[in-house]
Amino acid sequence: MYTQPTALRSVLDPKYLEYCLSEHYDIGEWDECLYWLRGLNDTYRVRTSNGFYILRVYRFSINESDVAYELSLLTQLKNVLSSMDTKVSEPISKKNNTLYTVVNAPEGKRIAVIFRYLNGIENVLHDEKSCFAFGRSAAELHAALDQVTLNQPRYNLDTNFLIDQPLDRIVNYIGEKNDATPFLREFANTLKERIAIAIKQGLDWGLCHGDMHGNNNAFQEGDHFTHYDFEWSAKGWRAYDLAQVRFRKRQLEDRKEPLSDALISGYRSVRDFSAHDESSIELFFVARRFWVMSLDVSFIHSDYGALDFSEDWLEAFINEFRNTNIL
Repeated sequence: MYTQPTALRSVLDPKYLEYCLSEHYDIGEWDECLYWLRGLNDTYRVRTSNGFYILRVYRFSINESDVAYELSLLTQLKNVLSSMDTKVSEPISKKNNTLYTVVNAPEGKRIAVIFRYLNGIENVLHDEKSCFAFGRSAAELHAALDQVTLNQPRYNLDTNFLIDQPLDRIVNYIGEKNDATPFLREFANTLKERIAIAIKQGLDWGLCHGDMHGNNNAFQEGDHFTHYDFEWSAKGWRAYDLAQVRFRKRQLEDRKEPLSDALISGYRSVRDFSAHDESSIELFFVARRFWVMSLDVSFIHSDYGALDFSEDWLEAFINEFRNTNIL
């Protein structure tokens, strides 16, 4: 029984965050902390006498081990990529040489990290030159990820993570008796079978970015990209990473094939990507969309509210999945 006010998700006051964090960093006098972006996590832009920084406050469900994993990954990648064009976002060390702070929030403990500010643009990848450059950068990132050693326990981006768990979340939300449930179960099982066949042909497996959709997980300066948002990074099929950027939304239909070819060509200019890997990309994009549907479900009650996730939402996903010809 709740006897005190309880928040599902709060937006922390920038002044409170300045109070909690400013004395722990040697980044100059804080002039401004501005609430910048609401996403799965909250982003603030900090301006000090030394310049700009990005402050991320992770959502309540993200625990210390999740953040420690991401920061260890970024620290190692920074060293591996030091001589390459591709870069990753850089967490700023506190005065005690740690990289994150646990702050109190109305809903419980949340974790705050300050990152070096990234210059550049969010390239929407609507031309072949940009797609080639991003493909090359993605390959450099995967090559660097092959050199990273992480000891923290971590899930895999496998069919259990992408299909089985999402199916359970979706059905639990819409109900076992919903007319869409039999279709979703059959669709998920068939998709798993198709992916299993692709796996037997041999697919590149290793650490992935996990959220490489291209337009808001990397900044471009010149022909070079700096990647950030490694929250979903884990071992998986590299075709899954490329599927997210290859089938991006807001691309003109007659441009999709040449842009896709440029992306893959750029990737292959750095490291191998087999014909089997390429042919599996569409399957992994479908798996990604199934996972995204379940991600909606995960945040309905804490972030979005249920009004926009009823029959129209469900019907849109069902129609999308029917059009994939998986069944």
